[in-house]
Amino acid sequence: MSEGTVVDRPQESPPVGLVWRRMHPVTPAVKGWKVVVVLLALGVQQLGENLRELGDLMGTNTWLIALAVLGAGALIGFGYAAIAWRMTRFAIDDEAVYLHSGVLFRQQRKARLDRLQAVDVVQPLLARLLGLAELRLEVAGGAGSGISLSFLREDDATALRTELLALAAGVRRVEGTPAPVPAPQDSVLEVTPARLIAAMARSGGSVVLVLGVAGLIAAVVASHEIGTIFVMVPAALGFVSFYWGRFSREFNFRAAISPEGIGLRHGLLEARSQTVPPGRVQALRLTQSLLWRGPGWWRVEMNVAGYSGEKVQVTENVLLPVGDRDQALLAIWLVLPDLGVADPRALLAAAMDGSGQEEGFTTIPRRARWLDPLGWRRAGFVVTDRALLIRSGRLTHRLVVVPHERTQSLSLEQGPVQRRLGVASLVVHSTPGTVRPQIPHLDATAAGALMTEQAARARTARAGAGPELWRRPVVEP
Repeated sequence: MSEGTVVDRPQESPPVGLVWRRMHPVTPAVKGWKVVVVLLALGVQQLGENLRELGDLMGTNTWLIALAVLGAGALIGFGYAAIAWRMTRFAIDDEAVYLHSGVLFRQQRKARLDRLQAVDVVQPLLARLLGLAELRLEVAGGAGSGISLSFLREDDATALRTELLALAAGVRRVEGTPAPVPAPQDSVLEVTPARLIAAMARSGGSVVLVLGVAGLIAAVVASHEIGTIFVMVPAALGFVSFYWGRFSREFNFRAAISPEGIGLRHGLLEARSQTVPPGRVQALRLTQSLLWRGPGWWRVEMNVAGYSGEKVQVTENVLLPVGDRDQALLAIWLVLPDLGVADPRALLAAAMDGSGQEEGFTTIPRRARWLDPLGWRRAGFVVTDRALLIRSGRLTHRLVVVPHERTQSLSLEQGPVQRRLGVASLVVHSTPGTVRPQIPHLDATAAGALMTEQAARARTARAGAGPELWRRPVVEP
C-alpha cells in the first residue's frame, strides 16, 4: 500500500495522552430521522399500489399498523444512531486527526494534517436550524480519504477548522496558549442571485428546454391530442431538478482570501463553508458558452487535491459560478498571483478570446484542421515561467491553467488518424476533477519535445515550491 493519509487499522493504537471528544449530543436526532424517511419511501413504493386492497383485508386497523411499524422503525433508527454516537469519538494532535467509530465493526481512522487539502463546514437544513454543523476534512489520497465529524456546534466546528488549518500550516500548539482565532477574510468575489438566475437562463439547457416546449406545442396542434403533453412531464421534472439543484448549491456564492487559504461560502438549504489552503489548487478551467459571450460572463472551475469521486461533480470544484472578465481574472490571481510574464492581462486576453499565434501561442498545424474544423485556429498553448496555458473552443471558449509544480505526470496519445496526419495529443495528468488538461493535435515531434520540456519544468518548479507547512517559521541552517 502506498503512503496514505487516511488509514483504517484497528490494530494500530493512537498516541498516548490524546484528549478524546464526542460529537454533539443532539447528533442522533439529526441522523435518526433519515431512517424514518427511508421507511416511508419503502412503504409507499412497496404498498402504494396495494394499499386499498390491504385496507380491505385488515379493516380499520390498517393505518394503526402502519403507524406502529413506522414508530418501531423510528425507535430502531434513533436507537442505533444513539449507540453510534456513543461509540464515536475523535482527537487531534500536532500531526493528525484520529476518529474511532463503528457499532458492529470498529473502525480507527487517522488523517495526517501535513496532507490536508481542504476543510469544509457543512450545514444541512435540519442541522442549520439546530445550530449544528458537520466538519469535513479532505486529504490527499483519492476516494474515501476524507474524514467527517458530524455534528458539532457551529461555533465549535468553525473554531476546530481554524485550529486544524493552523496545525496543517505548521503552527504548533503551546500548552497554556489560547487556541488560534479565525484569520480575517477579505471578500473578493460575490455572485448575486439575480446574476445566477440570468446565467442559468442563458445556459444550453434553457435552449433545449425552449426547443422542447416549442416542439411539444407543435405536436399537440398537429395531433389534436392534449395527452401528448404528458410525455414531457418526466423531462420537465428533470429540468426543474437540475436548475433547482444548481441554484440551491451556488446561491449566495462568496469567495474570500486569508492566510488560511481561499474561503468559499455558498448554499441555500445546505450552507457550505470551504477553505482551500494555499497551493492545493492543481488546475483551473475558465469556460464561456456562446450565450454568455454578450454579457462577457465566465465560469471558473478547479481541481483540488483530495476532492475525488462523485463529490467533484457538485460544487467543491467551483471557484466562480458566473462572473465578468475582471472577476474571472481575479479568480486566476487567487490561485496563481504571478503568471511569470511582463503583461499578464494581454496574455490572458489572447488566451480567453484570441486565436492564432498572438502573445506567443503555439497553435495546431494546418493539416490537423480536419480533426477540429471549427476550433483549430484557436486551439493552442503557451508556456510561461509559472504555468502552462491551454486554449481551445470556438463556440465555447475554454482556457485551462496548470501551474508547473502541480503537474502530476504527462503522456502522449495518438490515434490512427492522428498517426496518419503526423500529430499527437499531450495529456497533462492532474488530480481527479472536472478539469482535464490536454493539448490536442500537436505536431508529433513538437509534442514529444514539449513533454520532455514540461517534465523538466515541473521538476524544477516543485524543487522551488513553498513548504507544505506554509506558516511554520523557516530556520536558517
